[in-house]
Amino acid sequence: MSIGTDLMAGPPPVHLPVDPAQAELAAGADPSAVARAHPASPFAWAALAGAAAEREDDPITVYAFARVGYHRSLDLLRRNGWKGHGPVPWEHEPNRGFLMSLAMLALAATAIGETEEWERCSTFLRETSQTAYDELLADLA
Repeated sequence: MSIGTDLMAGPPPVHLPVDPAQAELAAGADPSAVARAHPASPFAWAALAGAAAEREDDPITVYAFARVGYHRSLDLLRRNGWKGHGPVPWEHEPNRGFLMSLAMLALAATAIGETEEWERCSTFLRETSQTAYDELLADLA
């Protein structure tokens, strides 16, 4: 340990790499096609969940897409040094696929009456990125 090390600082923020699915979705590509091309992409699964919610599909469908996005996100976070806690800033755009998947999972949990899941996911979102929480869920809390 070196002098001047802040032992209370906590883990550093995670900055995920650029996800090619994000640009494809921003350009208007079909979320299903993007998910087929990039099945590990949190952005693709969040987009599928969002599209299903907009179509007012069965909330179980939205929940399933969001759950896949959330789990693919956890894999990606761990591969990029995340240890299960710590900041994942909304301000770093490649992190938004994870944060949107987590928010969609929270919303879908509410829609199916899964109160414990809503609490866990909304708290997790707030703890990893207050900005994402404010942007995606604050109006519903």
